[in-house]
Amino acid sequence: MISTQIRKVISYNSMLFFTMTAFTIFASYVVVVAEEGGQVLYNGIQLPSPWPPRLADFSADPVTPPYLLAPPKLIPIDTGRQLFVDDFLIEKTTLKRTFHLAEYYRENPIMKPDQPWEMAGKGPMAMPFSDGVWYDPIDHLFKMWYYAGHGGSATCYATSKDGIHWDKSKLDVVPDSNIVYKGGRDSGTVWLDHNTKDPAQRFKMMLYTGGKLLLFRSPEGIHWTKVTEGITKGDRTTFFYNPFRQRWVYSLRSGSKFGRSRHYWESTDFFSFSDQVWQKNEPAIWVTADSADPKREDLNTRPQLYNLDCVAYESLMIGLFSIWRGDYRGKPPTEKAKELFQLGRPKQNAICIGFSRDGFHWDRPDRRPFCPISEKMGEWNWGNMQSASDCCLVIGDKLYFYVSGRAGKSFPCNIIDGGGSTGLAILRRDGFASMDAGAEEGVLTTRSVRFGGKLLFVNLDAPQGQLQAEVLDEKDQTIQPFTRLNCTVVSGNNTLVLVNWIGAADLTALKGKPVKFRFYLRSGSLYAFWVSPDASGASYGYVAGGGPGFPGPIDTVGRVALEAR
Repeated sequence: MISTQIRKVISYNSMLFFTMTAFTIFASYVVVVAEEGGQVLYNGIQLPSPWPPRLADFSADPVTPPYLLAPPKLIPIDTGRQLFVDDFLIEKTTLKRTFHLAEYYRENPIMKPDQPWEMAGKGPMAMPFSDGVWYDPIDHLFKMWYYAGHGGSATCYATSKDGIHWDKSKLDVVPDSNIVYKGGRDSGTVWLDHNTKDPAQRFKMMLYTGGKLLLFRSPEGIHWTKVTEGITKGDRTTFFYNPFRQRWVYSLRSGSKFGRSRHYWESTDFFSFSDQVWQKNEPAIWVTADSADPKREDLNTRPQLYNLDCVAYESLMIGLFSIWRGDYRGKPPTEKAKELFQLGRPKQNAICIGFSRDGFHWDRPDRRPFCPISEKMGEWNWGNMQSASDCCLVIGDKLYFYVSGRAGKSFPCNIIDGGGSTGLAILRRDGFASMDAGAEEGVLTTRSVRFGGKLLFVNLDAPQGQLQAEVLDEKDQTIQPFTRLNCTVVSGNNTLVLVNWIGAADLTALKGKPVKFRFYLRSGSLYAFWVSPDASGASYGYVAGGGPGFPGPIDTVGRVALEAR
């Protein structure tokens, strides 16, 4: 009889083989090296050399990413769903772009402090402070690592079968508790590394404790081994993996004339980050809050960038920006602020969103809070909103964002920035931005693109409307038989729907050729398009923190994941 441990190793190795096989196929067009300049990415963007860019200083105003000022003449689209969060893919359009916000789950918080060790320190806490919420395809479980007890008395672990109801089963690290690391800490990050060849490093963790960043590894996320000590500064520092360039990136808390800001450091070796490396390879100036981030009227304080968590989603990187807009423990300038200080309201951090196609430059076109705080005293998110490290999970046709919020003294607790619990925010898959048309038909024409797939799919919300498409050559001439006249009308509300043409089984004849897609839309919203090699609609893009039905970090299954939710 095979033991549980052996079964897990076999399962892990089988999953690793599948993941690496898919990744090997995928990686053939991820990154190439240009003859002049830096790398050319999967999407045609050429990076400058040297990399990362060495900025002179943080900018006080928004900076347009260079790839939006001068997009590639030809954009490969084999990697992931192609989202309309910016004009990178759009040559011209009469459609109107709308940005969408996540909606909070009606029964939030989904997890709150209710165990003795979660009440330790200065007050009750049970929340991801980045940490991590992942779906593990090996044992088909949602897994959460979180900050317990104010002051970080411990790092705890919980599991779920549906991503909503969480089980804090007792483990053997600290008997009769779900603690997996005991000791004071500030923020932390846990990452599920699908690509490692060493099962002992499948989970990676960084904790800020004792003035240092400690780096750990674990085979299952429960029993952790400290590998090394990182730098001796930088609380609220986090990290992420950029699979488009196969780099570990540290999102480093730093200071500037604008207050809290972020520096950037990358490596192919996660465990190579140390004071010695820091001194030899100074991190690059990266990003900060800027003049487009609005102030709170009651605090009238210049916003700062408190934290930045990032993840690969489909064909781009998404970033969750925790924007600090002031703290009532300072010098409240208004009577309302003084009142809120007396009531014990937490610091004002809200979560905003940004997008990057090169992993360094950020576009933040919508400065509204993506996951806002509540203005109602006593709510779980009355202040200090923070994201989970992997940003979101893909659950069927939805994206799940796990966030933490604090109720302050209204929890009740004895500290203004305490009372932390875990909430859930939900968004349509690809739902960050849509291109919309009303009763009058609108048109969108893409830039020149190239693909190796054969079937066109769209994410469409048009139950009372319709969409048709045609394919153009580089001179904007329609390519037969891929005309609007031959295109079957598409309608309904579906995050994965096939577009067909009469007279052609698929787009095979156009593989590798420069073409443009033109979409005609009436009374509906278009969220994304992609060309898949599979009838399943698999995008071969990244799925952030994973989700039911996905065997690894890449969508290789399409509709299977919709049915697995």
